[in-house]
Amino acid sequence: MSQNSEVAVSANGLPVRVADAPLILSDAARAALAAGTADSTRRAYSTDWHHFTSWCSDAGLVPLPATPETVVEYVTHLTTEPRPKTGRPYSPSSIERAVAAIRTAHTAANRMPPSTKGARIVLRGYRDQLARAKDPAARARKAEPAVPAVLRQMLATLDRATLIGKRDAALLLLGYSTAARVSELVALDLADVIETEQGIDAAVYRRKIKAFTDSAVPYGSNPATCPVRAVRALREAMKDAGRTEGPLFVRVDRHSRVAPPMFRHGQPIGDASGRLSPQAAAQVVEKVADAAGLEGQWSGHSLRRGFATAARKAGHDMVRIGRHGGWADGSKALIGYFEDGDRWEDNPVSGL
Repeated sequence: MSQNSEVAVSANGLPVRVADAPLILSDAARAALAAGTADSTRRAYSTDWHHFTSWCSDAGLVPLPATPETVVEYVTHLTTEPRPKTGRPYSPSSIERAVAAIRTAHTAANRMPPSTKGARIVLRGYRDQLARAKDPAARARKAEPAVPAVLRQMLATLDRATLIGKRDAALLLLGYSTAARVSELVALDLADVIETEQGIDAAVYRRKIKAFTDSAVPYGSNPATCPVRAVRALREAMKDAGRTEGPLFVRVDRHSRVAPPMFRHGQPIGDASGRLSPQAAAQVVEKVADAAGLEGQWSGHSLRRGFATAARKAGHDMVRIGRHGGWADGSKALIGYFEDGDRWEDNPVSGL
């Protein structure tokens, strides 16, 4: 192999051609680029990139810069390779993400991303094959929307006399009313959620758009489903437990101890302040949905989707809904939620 095609690993862990090494971005520049990408996206892309480079190594191919033919071969491989966890090939959406990760890695290394036209033709054929076989993988998995009727069912399963019950009720109601992602919800501190005469003024940092939204949450007409009262009850219970600052949503054990220490192999783990992780917040939603006997796919995203669906059904302006929940103007994801919710209410067959 000539020097121009030899591959080295830079200090930042990105495979590069030796001859091109001087043109690679510095660690500081790569860190700055990484700061502009959501944590979950960055982790997923990193995993996808490492898988691609490993496959290239086994196949004797150069990962960076990759040729269009290499990407076609890789996508073809993903449509047939069983994944260790599922025993099934990659889903179309996972392959889409893998292709995006390859292009992103090239951009970060100041390289022209390879054309993915051929790879996307392969992917279209794969989608068609799955659809014709009635394979569930042909359909994108979507979280069920936690609309108000569903929220009432979920809240009814909680013991709101306990600290855990108060925390979970506030998490559900504030997550719904601010349309926050679970990562945004658990990032809230007590100081970020201010109660006013009108309700709550929540300063939510939206990771996707890299901006704060001052989400105004008014009092609810029903005390049992009022997010303002739920957050107030949690705040008072936290004060009784000795917490008047720090994270709003924290770990609580069955003895109502706040932020109990956690260990793995004798080493402390988890946030030292007791702040819930996004995964733990999502598990709260999943657990409560299961306790309520709800069927379907439930996750932390159910709160955000439920808000968008219910707000649109109530006739609120699309732009106002999007800006309240931190969606970028013209967000395809938000429009998709509206379309799902309007299938029956705005059905073109109705009245014919």
